[in-house]
Amino acid sequence: MADLRLIYGFHAVTSRIRQNPDGVMEVYLQSQRQDQRMRDLVKLCEASGVRVIPVDSSRLDGMAGGVRHQGVAARVDAARRVQHLSDVLDTLTEPPLLLVLDGVQDPHNLGACLRSADAFGVHAVIAPKDRAVGITATVEKIACGAAETVPYITVTNLARTLRELKDRGIWVAGAAGEAKQDLHSFKHAGSLALVLGAEGEGLRRLTRETCDELVRIPMLGSVESLNVSVSAGIFLFEARRQRAMM
Repeated sequence: MADLRLIYGFHAVTSRIRQNPDGVMEVYLQSQRQDQRMRDLVKLCEASGVRVIPVDSSRLDGMAGGVRHQGVAARVDAARRVQHLSDVLDTLTEPPLLLVLDGVQDPHNLGACLRSADAFGVHAVIAPKDRAVGITATVEKIACGAAETVPYITVTNLARTLRELKDRGIWVAGAAGEAKQDLHSFKHAGSLALVLGAEGEGLRRLTRETCDELVRIPMLGSVESLNVSVSAGIFLFEARRQRAMM
């Protein structure tokens, strides 16, 4: 029996249909909304063989449970396409670029991190099963489709996974505000896993100790740290910039 859940918003639903139409059981559309964007989604559903169910706004509000749904929801198979990191690493034709999130618990931050991961060609996002938000309807909506394009892999023991990455020849660099080395002097264009910590707490001790090196973003203003999703975008941009110069 399929593990079903609801996702909300135009980006999340449209991306899921385009990426995996067989995994979309049915789409609920607010019957009062008849604009061009809604008509385009109906055409996509029809072309993909996805069942469309018109519902009134009050029912959709109840289904969403307070989530801003834009008049669109879908019941989908929650099974993730990629279950193991080896499924990704064993099929790559270029040096891996991985984003590791050590306990991010805010769904908006995770969604934004997935968007950055998609934008900069990250091969997989890795996170612990415990003390992390996981893929939720809010994450899918904020990710604007990136939750479908970037493999999100959860692991039981993050430190052990980092050691396994190192055994594969992947350099593990952790983001830490107190690191001596800043991003200007960080030079690494090969296989790389970038590790960022949770909101406010940063990297856990064991995660920090397992990294090959720690790197900080040079800060010129009065704030001490950046949002984890902003930091992820900065680190990933620099990683791709260095690869492009090879």
